[in-house]
Amino acid sequence: MSNNNATSVPEAYPMNGGDGIYSYTKNSSYQRAAANVAKTLIDEAIAEKLDIEDFSSASSNAFRIADLGCSVGPNTFACVQNIMEAVKQKYGSHMPDFHVFFNDHAANDFNTLFATLPPERHYFAAGVPGSFHGRLFPEASIHFAHSSYATHWLSKLPEEVTNKNSPAWNKGKIYYTTSPDQVSNAFAAQFRTDMAIFLEARAKELVAGGMMVLIMQTIPDGIHQSRIPTGIMFDFLGSILMEIAKEGLISEEEVDAFNIPVYTTTPNEMAELVERNGSFSIVKMESTSPWLKVGHTVNNTQQRLARELRAGMEGVFKTHFGSDIVNQVFDRLNDKSGQLINQLESSHRQGTQLFLALKRK
Repeated sequence: MSNNNATSVPEAYPMNGGDGIYSYTKNSSYQRAAANVAKTLIDEAIAEKLDIEDFSSASSNAFRIADLGCSVGPNTFACVQNIMEAVKQKYGSHMPDFHVFFNDHAANDFNTLFATLPPERHYFAAGVPGSFHGRLFPEASIHFAHSSYATHWLSKLPEEVTNKNSPAWNKGKIYYTTSPDQVSNAFAAQFRTDMAIFLEARAKELVAGGMMVLIMQTIPDGIHQSRIPTGIMFDFLGSILMEIAKEGLISEEEVDAFNIPVYTTTPNEMAELVERNGSFSIVKMESTSPWLKVGHTVNNTQQRLARELRAGMEGVFKTHFGSDIVNQVFDRLNDKSGQLINQLESSHRQGTQLFLALKRK
């Protein structure tokens, strides 16, 4: 995720790099479970809607895949392999060369990504640093774009949510879960701006007939943000920060100036944004339920929950509060994670992941 500063250079908050105890490499089981839920849907979309004749006669015999917001692995490698296997079924014996572009912010730990590339891979690999809220590739150069659990990060935090004079000031909270409508509307407006830019860029980069799959967190119709796991977890982190502020270790003003730049969309909202863009047709859109699978696929111990949240969120917390407070936050989260797990057990977990397959017109 990125935050545009005065010079419009993206500021990145990447997932934790390396392979240590708090690394994303070792603490991304939920994202892996989510990708596994989507695998069959990707296979079906490619089998039913990818027309290789649209571009197989091109002078280059390469099939180019882009994974946007790839982080450090290993999930990105599994996703790419799944896409390749499905595409191979379409090509049959006339197999192209596969060229895979791994994209994330320049601050991403590309060293770990490249060091852990599968040694027996059957594709050419390249890293593409930069924000996907803008162009990354030449025009009509990508055949299949994929992004999983990345597009919910906003390009920047809506300025009004940290402005004391704004009706959207989010005082005492770090997310919009239980905030007034003005706050959630500000987050929604920023997401719609970002997604419009994202879709416009991908429309230029994808070949005619090319496909894009987006896997993202979503809110089912009629369900409030405060009832889904993401909202519950972010509110819990906010309560820990306020606890630390009341002890005088940080000021409440520092908490007021901090918000997590993430937005959870709805299926209807995404459909409207795709229609407004006009360059894509929706070939498959389905809400899935990875949280219902997690209990069976992830060892949901208290320590693991705290580590997984830290691996994904430490960067944005550290930038604002510094390392000492980050340690305080996540040490306390570890101590209190039993309470969080109890809250998550009663959350609404049905249909909280959106699978969206688009085809370039």
